[in-house]
Amino acid sequence: GDHLKVCSQGYTCCSEEMEEKYSQQSKHDFRNAVIELSNHLQTMFSSRYKKFDEFFKELLENAEKSLNDMFVRTYGRLYMQNSELFKDLFVELKRYYVGGNVNLEEMLNEFWARLLERMFRLVNPQYHFTDEYLECVSKYTEQLKPFGDVPRKLKLQVTRAFVAARTFAQGLAVARDVVSKVSAVNPTPQGTRALLKMMYCPYCRGLVSVKPCYNYCFNVMRGCLANQGDLDAEWNIFMDSMLLVAERLEGPFNIESVMDPIDVKISDAIMNMQENSMQVSQKVFQGCGQPKTLAQGRTARSVSESGFSARFRPYNPEERPTTAAGTSLDRLVTDVKEKLKQAKKFWSSLPGNICNDEKMSVGTVNENECWNGSAKSRYDFAVTGNGLASQVNNPEVEVDITKPDMVIRRQIMALRVMTNKLKNAYSGNDVDFIDISEESSGEESGSGCELQQCSLEFEFNATEVTGNSNKSDKNVNTSAATRSGLSQAALLLSILFLAMQRQWR
Repeated sequence: GDHLKVCSQGYTCCSEEMEEKYSQQSKHDFRNAVIELSNHLQTMFSSRYKKFDEFFKELLENAEKSLNDMFVRTYGRLYMQNSELFKDLFVELKRYYVGGNVNLEEMLNEFWARLLERMFRLVNPQYHFTDEYLECVSKYTEQLKPFGDVPRKLKLQVTRAFVAARTFAQGLAVARDVVSKVSAVNPTPQGTRALLKMMYCPYCRGLVSVKPCYNYCFNVMRGCLANQGDLDAEWNIFMDSMLLVAERLEGPFNIESVMDPIDVKISDAIMNMQENSMQVSQKVFQGCGQPKTLAQGRTARSVSESGFSARFRPYNPEERPTTAAGTSLDRLVTDVKEKLKQAKKFWSSLPGNICNDEKMSVGTVNENECWNGSAKSRYDFAVTGNGLASQVNNPEVEVDITKPDMVIRRQIMALRVMTNKLKNAYSGNDVDFIDISEESSGEESGSGCELQQCSLEFEFNATEVTGNSNKSDKNVNTSAATRSGLSQAALLLSILFLAMQRQWR
């Protein structure tokens, strides 16, 4: 009665006491509506991140256990004496996945160099090798290819798969965190006034059962969620990038298909080294010099202890470990792809989804029987556009388009950074160690070549030892003079390394 004011733009319609009460209630209703819709999305990303994270970690655990079990049965005491080399490999792979500063390519090169040093001792037990000599041996890993093409294939596969897996998991975590931060929204004083007028003016006017008109609600929500609307463009690009990496995970970058047989692949490399040990040793002796022979008694004991004189037993894998986390990568990816598609345009759709709630508006029916901000009548204003800049002509909410919400701007930047990582991961690039600008385009990283180009690299003769495998378009001169030149060059390199007196390890 006497305490009611005329309800019009810029004024409240209730007494000051009721205005305070309903202002708080309208803010509460608004926040709850946003959080209710956002929580579903946040929970989805959180649960999928946990599933992927659990899957990847358990996959690594299974692969390490499988390799250990296989190598104990296949190589026995020889493996047990050198098992720390393989443990270190999995430690570094796990450290990379959880975000450690690990260069995968360098780490894998180091693994094969160390393995060559150990193997070279075992296949030549009659000689004494100094640390300096073994350092020289390791320098020949890529040139001699003692393990065939397994290291090169595995490096490419592991790098691509781990980059994609880690980046995808990080993307799910970023999406979860962005939703959490952006959904914690508080309306501005102008927004609060508009919400009060929309939700509770009808109460003060005695129109308790009359709900706001749909387009009226739409304009109020577009104004109150103007900054969230600006997030939409970057969010959609981010979702598309996640979907692209998901496709990679299903195909050539499938970490499950890389890690499951890694024990067999490394075992094949070791057996290849044994088969070519004589040729490899001769080449090393040419390049690094003739090593000193052990005393007769020590030689016999060394040969006996190594147990390397007999050929390795081929290993036929028995039952593989159970699937990681009780599922498969394909099932996980198929599930999350559908969720990613559904999450697109979430922020631009948020105002409409809120107004679709029957508690918030009358919906698109009864357009003449709804609260239009001043009376029970049709709402005649056009619906404003999405985003901050479009609110300059919003008839319901006063929005200062010169003052963007800094929390949301930071989330836009977080999405932009993560999208760049995803784009590089899609190309197989290790995003922590390369320039992620557009100019680099992934061509400078050894792991970032196009699939059709990389596949050609696998056409390699494992038993052939050449000085430079990249010059396939030239005739290779195998004359004695050429071999002598290579040996002299290699010897010069070894002398330089000896002069530097640098410990390899």
